[in-house]
Amino acid sequence: MKKHSFKEWFAATRYWSFPVSTMPLVVTFAYLFAKGMVPSGWMPWVILVLALLGVVLLHAAGNLLSDWFDYHSGVDNKEAFAVPNLVFGKFQPKEYLVLSIVLFVLGSLVGLCIVAMSGLGVLTVGVIAVAFTALYSFLKYHALGDLNIFLIFGVLTVIGLAYAIINRWCWDALVLSVPIGIITVSVLHANNTLDIPTDRAAGIHTFAMLIGEQASVVLYCCYTVLPFLCVIVAVIIGLLPLTALVCLLAGKKAYNNFKQAASYPTVGREAMKMLDFHSSQLQLLFSLLLAVGLIISYWV
Repeated sequence: MKKHSFKEWFAATRYWSFPVSTMPLVVTFAYLFAKGMVPSGWMPWVILVLALLGVVLLHAAGNLLSDWFDYHSGVDNKEAFAVPNLVFGKFQPKEYLVLSIVLFVLGSLVGLCIVAMSGLGVLTVGVIAVAFTALYSFLKYHALGDLNIFLIFGVLTVIGLAYAIINRWCWDALVLSVPIGIITVSVLHANNTLDIPTDRAAGIHTFAMLIGEQASVVLYCCYTVLPFLCVIVAVIIGLLPLTALVCLLAGKKAYNNFKQAASYPTVGREAMKMLDFHSSQLQLLFSLLLAVGLIISYWV
């Protein structure tokens, strides 16, 4: 096998997508901090760092495994908007599979460290999250990929970290799940909408295919607006502090994504190009601003 540099391996993990998995943890910790629920001492911060490391390892493993499945199923090919490493022979499929397994093992070991520090509740969440990550491609091929991503990054990540920090279930934290989950799903949905023709040719069935190209574009536009509306409603009914509205500063980025997708009637499917990347950027900005707003509320 050809030797690859660390930079090439790192790029293969699709590192630009890591905000999708790390930002829900940051926002959850900020929420607990704002509520005065983070215990004193160094333990919560160690748990946060371990959680960030573990989720990145598992996310990278999932990305590699997903690319491996897409290549072997024919979803990624020279005619598709594919990650080129496998399609054009820059990496061998076995290399992707082996690294994915290694990263899954490392991520699971980090998770077990958190379990040892926090309790079996985290183990339950972790086992479900790892299973959903490993099954992502299968679920995606059967129109359940969007739901899978929402549950992993919108629900399990939030409730899992909250339990790890305070050693009990914190159902109130699920108020974060809807805006974070939706804006995270938008990353996957943008990619799946762009890939509808090639996915159909490969014989798989994504949710974007199920509802059709035009409806998928409309749904993506909704995904850029709904997270902001969810935060506004949560503030109005008292589930989030007023300072959470700082996240509205990400509205300009959301508008740009919305505008690009809305050009679909004019330019067609090309309107969805790069929107997975831009959606990841939006998720990063939205989440960071929301976390800042939550932390500010602690002193206001």
